Amino acid sequence: QVQLVESGGGLVQAGGSLRLSCAASGRTFSGYSIGWFRQAPGKEREFVAAIRWNSGGIYYGDSVKGRFTISRDNAKNTIYLQMNSLTPEDTAVYYCAARTTDWNFWGKGTLVTVSS
Repeated sequence: QVQLVESGGGLVQAGGSLRLSCAASGRTFSGYSIGWFRQAPGKEREFVAAIRWNSGGIYYGDSVKGRFTISRDNAKNTIYLQMNSLTPEDTAVYYCAARTTDWNFWGKGTLVTVSS
């Protein structure tokens, strides 16, 4: 069974940086994409970034392009999200997800709070 565990959230001042980690386990992830989503209070869930496990193809949501970087460590089965130039609008619970066709597997999330 796929398990995704996020870590690295916390409180940071505007302009600061955080790195989130997603530890993936339960199977080999060949053929999967691993993504990051976020949900702010009172808002719908938003796509942040995704990476294809095999090819390394990368995709970003428009609101984070140029500020966030997704990467992977295949040996550790871990996906990272480096977040720079954070603003209060980035405050949200960040979720890691995995899919082959649909985003069927989700972690429990990690809270990121950006203070002004």
